[in-house]
Amino acid sequence: MVAGRLAATERRLHTRSGREVLLQVWVEPGNEDRTDHAMQSLVRAIRWDEERFGLELDLDRFMIVAVGDFNMGAMENKGLNIFNTKYVFANPRIATDQDFAAIESVVGHEYFHNWTGNRVTCRDWFQLTLKEGLTVFRDQEFSADMLAARSTTAAAAASARAVKRIEDVRVLRAAQFPEDAGPMAHPIRPDSYQEINNFYTVTVYEKGAEVIRMLQTLVGRDGFRRGMDLYFVRHDGRAVTCDDFVAAIADANGVALGQFGRWYSQAGTPRLRASGRHDAQARRYLLAIEQSCPPSPGQPDKAPFHVPLALGLVGPDGSDRELRVFEERDGVLRQVAARTEASAHGRTVVLDVTGPRHLFVFEDVDAAPIPSLARNFSAPVTVEFDYDEAQLAFLAAHDSDPFNRWEAAQRLATDAVLGIVGGADAADRSAPLAAVLGRLLEDEALDPAFRDQLFVLPSEGFIAEQLAVVDPVALRDARNALRRCVAGALAKRWAPAWAALSDPGPWSPEPAAAGRRALKNTVLAWWVETQAPEAIAAAAAQFQRADNMTDRAGALHALLRTAAREREAALARFGRDFADEPLVLDKWFSMQATMHRHAGDPPVLGRVRALLGHPAFSARNPNRVRALVGSFCNGNLAEFHAADGSGYAFWREQVLAVDAINPQVAARLARALDRWSKFTPGRQAAMRAVLEEVAAHESLSADVREIVGKALAS
Repeated sequence: MVAGRLAATERRLHTRSGREVLLQVWVEPGNEDRTDHAMQSLVRAIRWDEERFGLELDLDRFMIVAVGDFNMGAMENKGLNIFNTKYVFANPRIATDQDFAAIESVVGHEYFHNWTGNRVTCRDWFQLTLKEGLTVFRDQEFSADMLAARSTTAAAAASARAVKRIEDVRVLRAAQFPEDAGPMAHPIRPDSYQEINNFYTVTVYEKGAEVIRMLQTLVGRDGFRRGMDLYFVRHDGRAVTCDDFVAAIADANGVALGQFGRWYSQAGTPRLRASGRHDAQARRYLLAIEQSCPPSPGQPDKAPFHVPLALGLVGPDGSDRELRVFEERDGVLRQVAARTEASAHGRTVVLDVTGPRHLFVFEDVDAAPIPSLARNFSAPVTVEFDYDEAQLAFLAAHDSDPFNRWEAAQRLATDAVLGIVGGADAADRSAPLAAVLGRLLEDEALDPAFRDQLFVLPSEGFIAEQLAVVDPVALRDARNALRRCVAGALAKRWAPAWAALSDPGPWSPEPAAAGRRALKNTVLAWWVETQAPEAIAAAAAQFQRADNMTDRAGALHALLRTAAREREAALARFGRDFADEPLVLDKWFSMQATMHRHAGDPPVLGRVRALLGHPAFSARNPNRVRALVGSFCNGNLAEFHAADGSGYAFWREQVLAVDAINPQVAARLARALDRWSKFTPGRQAAMRAVLEEVAAHESLSADVREIVGKALAS
């Protein structure tokens, strides 16, 4: 039950069977005009579930209520979904294109829970991923299908799906892979918990979704639908387990998934070490795969996982080779019944990696190919292969799998940053990436939204996970050096590209227009990286005349890459113009909390502390705490991990202050020090000291005590 002074917008809809239902979105009076996109998203979600899975709304009335102070994004109470306004309110003035997409995704997610979570629910808390992993997968598929449906060509639809896949994998790698490698590592179905709130994690949600996606890869899209149908026939109205779901998929398709169950019981990110050799005389390509998984808390040894590995072989002409594949066992070649992945691009096969070692042999391969491994990110694993720069550049230009084109560019960038951290010359290491991006900048055959993804560098957090010991200041310096070198190498090309992408017409929500805006704003940020006065002027002009939040925020983000006076002027105006818009002010707080320091700038922490005293800041509002304090501690690696320990002292006081008000939000904030043991010795000592101080606090909540205790035990 929700009680308050609320007003509803309504829509009546006929379900597939012809029954009329009432849809309502409840908000505080005066906000009704911000709910249209959420209502449209709900209608699309209802239709999609009817068509994709044959699931119809079973209620006469379905309600969403949006409130400004809520710990989560949303909650799927049956027939009365409770939402944070962040995932309901939208119009071009206050919401970016990313906000519009997030609202559609979250509205879909909570609606899909009506069946996967409510009609069939969890027997106990350990089965949380039964509903969350499955429903995240469903909302990811929904979003991809909606983007594809609104695309004008088949190529654009394929690009839209690739962009969605890339965005999902970015989240997984940025948040879940580190969780798998840290003190809070746990299987998607944990064996134990101290505080259940702490197990609403990216492992349960995002990795859980990847496990469901692997099931679909193994049995195909149609086979997955058969398994879902059997799941509901068997379990509708019941509280069941993850094993019941896997059994339904297996039984509906006549496959054995016993080993696959290890994804539910073992923590950690598996590693596939691959090496290849072309035998020109025998016209064969030999691909060796070794599987391993690092130890995690309580699980020192891991049994091999069942990994579906989608791959192709890219020939010297850039096309995929025909694939006739065998596996060598005990000196004997046995042909593999290779499956074609449902969403495959080019000639792609899915191989079952089930043991610690495999040797796959591809016949009739005349010329040495380059393997394109884990296409469409077919499993949540780390794939290690010794590509050289030329091979990565070739895959970035020619791979038929869009995800792996992006992956090749990401590897080029990551390797360059790691090389610069190790002392290599930034200009030398940036040259291959600059050449690749230069070609992609002018490749009109590629959809703008996809090209935009290719131009976004790997995050500092992702690159940090590739280092044994992290010096966050050195890492930021190296990544920024790469950006400057690439920006400088393409300096003459940014301005015409930005101008060509600029659209003088009114804002449009269509994916094609959103893709152009995304690429335009990314190009603008690269241009401003050169510090050219005309680039800074262009960003300031875009900020002044923008008729939508995407372009206004994009211009402000670009200006934050410089120390020019236009930066502070734009920040001040943004704060004034949106002083009465809480969700927009959250963006304003977050952008300042994640700023990089330029020459002559004081530490960003000083700005953050000043913003704590801003009239619009309240420690009692979860969104505001996440926007300012959470963004600084989790999203500003070099400034938070300042060598003087000031960031850690700030973390300690904020965790304790927020814990007294809101333990759930405090526990999320506490996880900023999860990975303390990866940093340089001085930072390790400082982090351990503040962790011990928090742990000694007498009135600490169970939520925070579990996080801090596990961090100290690592």
